[in-house]
Amino acid sequence: MDSGIEKTTGRRPENVRNLLSMRHGLLLFVMIIGSVFSQARVAATGQAPPPDLEAVLKKASDYCRRLESSVLDFVCREEVVEKADPSRDKAKPLAPQHDWNLVQGGTRTTIYSVFRPIKNAFLYDYQCVRANRVIRETRTLIELNGKKRNDPDTPLMTTSIAYRNALLGPVNLFSDLSQNGYEYRVAGTEKLEKRPMAVIEVRPKAGAFEPVCLSGKAWVDPKTAEILKIEWTQKPADRAEIFAQREEKIGGKLRLTLRTEFHTEKSGIRFPSKLWIEEAYINDRGRAFVRSETNVTYKDFKFFTVEWDVR
Repeated sequence: MDSGIEKTTGRRPENVRNLLSMRHGLLLFVMIIGSVFSQARVAATGQAPPPDLEAVLKKASDYCRRLESSVLDFVCREEVVEKADPSRDKAKPLAPQHDWNLVQGGTRTTIYSVFRPIKNAFLYDYQCVRANRVIRETRTLIELNGKKRNDPDTPLMTTSIAYRNALLGPVNLFSDLSQNGYEYRVAGTEKLEKRPMAVIEVRPKAGAFEPVCLSGKAWVDPKTAEILKIEWTQKPADRAEIFAQREEKIGGKLRLTLRTEFHTEKSGIRFPSKLWIEEAYINDRGRAFVRSETNVTYKDFKFFTVEWDVR
């Protein structure tokens, strides 16, 4: 009797050992299959484990430092298409609208209540020169609403939204100064240009300086820190009084959304290829009225100088 107890307590019965062996084998099989499916999902979707946030932010700030210290001289074609719906601008009849312009007739003047939809198309020869941290943009209008023009030193003629310096968008989110005022989070990874990009969410810190960005996302290459796409909402940088008047007339809170894509590269610097701006007003029920949409395409780049020197 004592020897029987020793046998059962000192060694596991054969059927128990076989059962445990089968369980271990099954667990290993599940782990291998799970790893295979995980790798297949990464290959199919481009989704990789989230990159290290601190490393990405460090590389992004280095990229912005190069961008801020760059010396640039280039020209390209700038195609601008804008659509606007002023139907809810509730001004009194013939009350002057001190807006940017009304371009449909090709003139720049103070206009009166115009509530029909607006659509304009512009084609510019655009030149950007940046030296000593000062950027200068000049435009020659070569086509307006399908009609040929040749108007040098033309200002941007959009009726609803004025924009500038699309090249420097990343600096507003990831420069050393900007990083003091924002909180960042890795939201995941996505593929752009057939390579995995870290998707970084950006929000202002409570009590920080007056932010340019109210909320946003950026698609950053975790290896090179090249920023291929940014999307954010912001307060208007210019003509705040005009947007305040529109808020009162339309009856909603302004939501200004911008999206910039950077698919042209030269000497490690990314240049804008597309810019999209939506001017919407959100009412008390959360419904959005889109007053204007502006689409800008940059193409046919010619570079004369692209260099940088970080000191």
